Amino acid sequence: MELRQLRYFVAVAEELHFGRAAERLLIAGPSLSQQIKALERDLGVRLFDRDRRSVALTPAGAALLPHIRDLLERADDLRRRAGRISGSETVRLGYVNWVPADLTARASAVAELRVDTWIVPSHAQAGRVADGGLDLAVCWVRTTDLADHGLRARLLGADRLYAVSTGGDTGEVRAEDTVVLLDDDTTSWESWNSFAEELARDTGARAVRISDGGITGPAFFEHVRRSRRPILNSPKGQTAPLPPDLVQRPVIAPKVYWTWSLVWRRDEVRAAVLATVDALTEGVGDLGIHEPDAWLPDGDPYRR
Repeated sequence: MELRQLRYFVAVAEELHFGRAAERLLIAGPSLSQQIKALERDLGVRLFDRDRRSVALTPAGAALLPHIRDLLERADDLRRRAGRISGSETVRLGYVNWVPADLTARASAVAELRVDTWIVPSHAQAGRVADGGLDLAVCWVRTTDLADHGLRARLLGADRLYAVSTGGDTGEVRAEDTVVLLDDDTTSWESWNSFAEELARDTGARAVRISDGGITGPAFFEHVRRSRRPILNSPKGQTAPLPPDLVQRPVIAPKVYWTWSLVWRRDEVRAAVLATVDALTEGVGDLGIHEPDAWLPDGDPYRR
């Protein structure tokens, strides 16, 4: 039994809908269902009566709900006390282009979080943590990166990547029918190139090398307009608005995921840093990355 499973239970109990609870928790619906079933096995009671139309607390679930809420409140209080003991030490965090929307709020109970404004690629941010320039970083890493730099990592986020194409077809497209762009600027795009090359090998997607920085931005859209195939979007372009002549298409067979890790030094002992790691990653589920049709590259720390 884990605290995150108890938080999942409370979310479902409040929403009485697995889909809404999953959206609130930022995890995949099947993963939420599996975690609730695991909690029911550990507790030895059924917590919910559920069918295709409705979800309701069982008498056991209703009886346990206030006690579980109390337990979670005490766990939060323990974290706050740990933060006060640590003296609210400043924790320095760097990122590439994504952080959780509630990043500062999550950390505020345990430390003073200072988000570094120097935006550099994933491998560079990992290196800054390793050499002490940062305490934490949100970046994409492989298990070899963790070993080489003496780092630890926890899953903090995941992007399901989509394809961009011309025309009006917004339907699903198989990964093998997409294009992945590789940039000759290996300093800036080392992580993406590694990811894209392996995706092309594993799925049959067509790899196209470019030299104009067109992984994102207007140059990317021009590549899409010239391509006969949809082009896989990169994590840096996930939230960029599309021009009206282009459309977003879900990629399937497999679903392609890019993971965001929170990394810190393996020999880290400062209470404020370790408490911040716990505060930022508590309640993060698998975000869909362990579904049967999900794809992660070899060496991703969360690949099973």
